[in-house]
Amino acid sequence: MDSVNDSTVMDESLNAQGSVAASDSGLPNADGMDGAVADSVGIGGTDAISVPAMPTAEQLGISVVSGFVGENGASQPMAVTVGDTFDFPVTVSWSVNGSALLVLPTSSANAKGITQLGVSQESARSVKDGKEVASITFTYKLVAQDTGDLHIPAMKFEIPTQMGAPLEMKSENVPVRVDAPFNPLPVIVGAVVALCIVFAGIWRARRRSAARASAVARNAAQDALREKMVVLKQRINTADSREWLLELENICKEAVPVKFVPAGETDASARTAAPNGTAADSDDGWEPLLKEFAHARYGGGKRDAFELREIWKAAMKLLGVEEE
Repeated sequence: MDSVNDSTVMDESLNAQGSVAASDSGLPNADGMDGAVADSVGIGGTDAISVPAMPTAEQLGISVVSGFVGENGASQPMAVTVGDTFDFPVTVSWSVNGSALLVLPTSSANAKGITQLGVSQESARSVKDGKEVASITFTYKLVAQDTGDLHIPAMKFEIPTQMGAPLEMKSENVPVRVDAPFNPLPVIVGAVVALCIVFAGIWRARRRSAARASAVARNAAQDALREKMVVLKQRINTADSREWLLELENICKEAVPVKFVPAGETDASARTAAPNGTAADSDDGWEPLLKEFAHARYGGGKRDAFELREIWKAAMKLLGVEEE
């Protein structure tokens, strides 16, 4: 039998709704598609016809980009907070000459920890490198329901053709980092605790400073009192006994409130108080000394040097002053 050349004639366009002419969209026509019809020799009286292979999306210049792409063309990392709703775009683009493609999504973005709430699409045209480029962007509305390093699955799409089988394509899966929501309470509590510690440290520092200042003042008063008592001792043999006793009385009146009476208590009764805070006329050791002061004022205060020395020792003991 003579061999017969059979040709498979293909339509010049895809289906009417959302389709594009093959010569305009980049889809191959009957003469140019890979795997065009090859002549076959019938065997046993039967003619065989070879079927052309379906081209891939890459061969037709159709690209799928998922996620947000930076200026360098690389996908930007995604990070969201659990419970947040966020948009995830997937763009299908191709070179056209005044035509459009019907692109149908055939999968969802549901995955572990991620739930799809809805999807919308938007068409656009642009010029890139002198060529017109058409695109359809599918924006998936997603919600993150778990924390950790999750993945948005690859999205699948189909383009119906007159060849019977649709043209299939899919995007890449995209990692997304889902963090727990920020809780300001621990930060606030930590800041409050830190402030309390700082204020406590300042208060303790001021208290210690005040205690040091008070100790310095007490030591200065003690040194001044000791100096007066030493000078008074040196005058035992030369000074008039009455004047000596009256001077000792003045020293005691000045010293007792400074050493033993609270601040602000400067009235006459406080100035005659004993070192231990009791009244001066009580039996606390001050009574003999007070009698000597009264004798000096009203009885002449005549005393010998050894008597003045004993009075001086008693006053030193009552005032809590030690001779160096």
